[in-house]
Amino acid sequence: MSEKTIQAVRGMNDILPDEAELWLWFEEVVRDWLHSYGYRNIRMPLVEPTALFKRAIGEVTDIVEKEMYSFADALNGDELTLRPEGTASCVRAVLQHNLLYNSPQRLYYSGQMFRHERPQKGRYRQFHQYGVEALGFSGPDIDAEQILMCARLWHKLGLRDVALQLNTLGDAASRQRHRTKLIEYFGQNRDMLDSDATRRLHSNPLRILDSKNPEMQALIESAPKLMDEIEDDALQHFSTLQKLLEQHDVSFEINPRLVRGLDYYNRTVFEWVTTELGAQGTICAGGRYDGLIEQIGGKPAPATGFAMGVERLLALMQEDGMALPRQQVDVYVVHQGDHASRLASKVAERLRDDELRVLLHCGGGSFKSQMKKADTSGASVAVVIGDDEARSSEASVKPMQGGQQIRVALDDLTKTVNQFIK
Repeated sequence: MSEKTIQAVRGMNDILPDEAELWLWFEEVVRDWLHSYGYRNIRMPLVEPTALFKRAIGEVTDIVEKEMYSFADALNGDELTLRPEGTASCVRAVLQHNLLYNSPQRLYYSGQMFRHERPQKGRYRQFHQYGVEALGFSGPDIDAEQILMCARLWHKLGLRDVALQLNTLGDAASRQRHRTKLIEYFGQNRDMLDSDATRRLHSNPLRILDSKNPEMQALIESAPKLMDEIEDDALQHFSTLQKLLEQHDVSFEINPRLVRGLDYYNRTVFEWVTTELGAQGTICAGGRYDGLIEQIGGKPAPATGFAMGVERLLALMQEDGMALPRQQVDVYVVHQGDHASRLASKVAERLRDDELRVLLHCGGGSFKSQMKKADTSGASVAVVIGDDEARSSEASVKPMQGGQQIRVALDDLTKTVNQFIK
């Protein structure tokens, strides 16, 4: 009896070649977009000390309590975690390498993140994000820039059903006052709390406001409002941000229940949401995290950033009718005969030297079967070489979208092929 075929880990998906073509296109668009705003690439390890995320994200959060892939290194006992998000890793790298010594930094990164959640469409255990971080900037102008960046990208990607939600969380003192009032309010209504809310009552009451439990919505609606506690300076920051967005005709909705799932946020928080992806409607989220650098061990410095989920954005693009791009091939080289086959390999390399994308037929087969593969390859041109052409140092060029096949000297091949490239 044969052994059972090994499958991928649930919630960790293969990206097959047809789909990967869309990923490659998307990554190129995003990279050019980020560079147009002066953001530079930084790359961090997939594995970090567990303490980094406990300190940065907060021990009483869903991510730390339930979702992190954490383990002890069998060789030395170190407590390690597959990164569940990128901001903490980025800040750790900035501090470790003293990148803020001379000037503020605009940075971006991309790659896999890991959370142990129940897999469903748009929510996976291994997922991919682009993260954008601006460190050392204190004003609302950088908050506005990052939101405007997003709006520009949605336009580039052709996304239609995307809306911006904004809120402000104020600063530490206002959040502490609000926290005290929330504990008192929810404590007086303890019998109406579910188990998660009861557990968070004293450790993280702000997260109760983000509960999706329908039986608690009326209670949450009547809870004390953070906006009533926010100081004038933070309110002015938020007001200026709104004016900047209005100057650029960026529409938004202020959502007082937008609190984000990570402890390190303060002041501005935002989400870009869609109604086309069901429950997983947030495609991009971020905000300001002025206390995180000090929290991790550095000198106090302001910072703001956002992350966008690649899988959700690609799903939204396809919901909006974007077709998967096909692999672009310029030339398919067809050949038959010993002399022709040896020459075909040299011809393919010469065409690649001339910056053309070439598929050389491998595996034998008749001219007819090879031409069928040339037709399905998406190539603009088939270059056909038989022993007769090989003996005269020539090749035949066949336009795949119709047109007369012509025979040319090898020295003229690239020039002739380029006449038919789309």
